[in-house]
Amino acid sequence: MNRRTLAAVGHATGLLGMVIIGQLVGLVMLVAVALTFLVGLVFAFTPAVRLARATTGAQRRLAARWSGVAIDEPYRPAPPPPRPQRDGWYRDGRNLYKTPRVPAFNRRFTWMVNDPATWRDLAYLMLNPWAGGLIVALPVLLVAAGLPMLLDGNMLGLLPAVIAVATAPVVIPWSLRAHGQIAYGLLAPTEKARLAQRVSHLARTRIDAVDSQAAELRRIERDLHDGAQARLVAIGMTIGAAEQLVDTDPAAAKALLAKASEASATALRELRQVVRGIHPPVLAERGLGDAVRALALDTPLTAHVTADLPVRPDAPVESAAYFAISELLTNAVKHGGATEVWIDISHQGTTLRATVTDDGQGGADPEGGTGLQGIERRLAAFDGVLALNSPIGGPTTAVLELTRALDSVVAPLARWKSMTLGVCWGMCWLPLIPQGFVAMVMKLTGAPEKSWFLALHMPEALQWPTIVGMILLGGGMLATAVTLTNQAKRDKVDR
Repeated sequence: MNRRTLAAVGHATGLLGMVIIGQLVGLVMLVAVALTFLVGLVFAFTPAVRLARATTGAQRRLAARWSGVAIDEPYRPAPPPPRPQRDGWYRDGRNLYKTPRVPAFNRRFTWMVNDPATWRDLAYLMLNPWAGGLIVALPVLLVAAGLPMLLDGNMLGLLPAVIAVATAPVVIPWSLRAHGQIAYGLLAPTEKARLAQRVSHLARTRIDAVDSQAAELRRIERDLHDGAQARLVAIGMTIGAAEQLVDTDPAAAKALLAKASEASATALRELRQVVRGIHPPVLAERGLGDAVRALALDTPLTAHVTADLPVRPDAPVESAAYFAISELLTNAVKHGGATEVWIDISHQGTTLRATVTDDGQGGADPEGGTGLQGIERRLAAFDGVLALNSPIGGPTTAVLELTRALDSVVAPLARWKSMTLGVCWGMCWLPLIPQGFVAMVMKLTGAPEKSWFLALHMPEALQWPTIVGMILLGGGMLATAVTLTNQAKRDKVDR
């Protein structure tokens, strides 16, 4: 076996260990549920749920790291802490409490009970050993299938072990991916959970967006008041003075009029700068790529701009990305001491990504000023994020990502996929459970009844291979159904 196969074997072993731990945690949670709803010991519920969430959280991280399947947190937003009334007491329903302990516990308890992800975690912990765990344990099952024959002195019992070793480079990585897909099916957020998380995120960013808009309006008002307005007032006074001198001193009047003309040109330039600060005309007419190229030409930096966008984002998203890049260029000139900058605007699916790298002195910190914080607030209104890497000495790299910024068309599920889903979901249980595991138990216990189990009617030498084949067939159908279902879910979420 090569190094990659050995690593996959180690990952599969770790996942099997997590399956066993998850089964124990699931049993603990079942006991806590019984104590809570049958006996009334409600204090046993929240610690058990926290333990279950910690376990499934570890499963999500392992699925992302070892199976390549990223799974988001599915839980609804936690309730806010209780706030005291004006008299210092805490209200919970019709009851008043001196301390927030009981109201906070009641909120957490209600939140956990009403969150569907709590019960999906329990379902995953209890079902994982019979779905994902068995898929990961396929090589172990093959080896176990040959043990009864070896104990009877039949050397054909070595054949399953040889098959397991020979197919390990293919089967084990596949089983890891299949386990990740099954984990995604039960541990990924539902549509309602995603909606609740999005509403909570929008509620948090709404205030920042309003504050940012108010600050922008104040900036525009200040620029107009201190710049163009003051110059226009001065022009009016200069023209008035020229009117008084036009009869007595024409030369001085002409000089004043020339001065007023120069001031009007300056005021016009300032007004254009203010307009560009609100929404640049080139951005509205030619899009983000050309607007950033025009912006780069106005900076003293040597700029390299590449842009690859299949469609134009919505105008508010374009404006947010443009002004974020503008702020980064300003920081590179004023604070970074940069001489050269590279701007790359690209996309990944429906995500717009802009990378700005400069050769400045580095050391940029979002906590050290308002510029980067303003970028974060501006992007947060569109579910965007700012990632910054700026070591002392440079270079500085800033990555802007705006999710769902680009329109996409998700094709309907192909007909063959729909048919495959129907067959797999409808039939996977038949070879997986009755024809596989039940027949295996009857074979191990020596039950005389063969019933309708196919493997028990086969010749002795083919019974165990048939049992293992049934388990593999059912597991493969289950993994296929889960994978296609998860793919359809992800396509719907990305849209």
